[in-house]
Amino acid sequence: MNVQIQSVKFDADKRLIEFVNAKMAKLDRFAERSTGAEVILKLDKDHEKGNKIATITLHMPGEDLVACHQAKTFEEAVDEAIDALKRQVEKFKGKEK
Repeated sequence: MNVQIQSVKFDADKRLIEFVNAKMAKLDRFAERSTGAEVILKLDKDHEKGNKIATITLHMPGEDLVACHQAKTFEEAVDEAIDALKRQVEKFKGKEK
């Protein structure tokens, strides 16, 4: 799967990019028919809920699945967004049958 990673208002370090790529590789096994994905990592001003936002768009044939999560760390936000995408992929597979 072709994964594009964008970091808005900051430069993502190599460790964070490798973490995202590893997580997306696991998701790729789960969502075999996906044609690509975009991961947008963003800093927010809300320090109460956490100022790290991860938005993941998974391109499926005929539909894009999107999950967005906010947390105190990017790793946590990416994990939560991927969990939400897994649930969406399950529903998507159920609709196809």
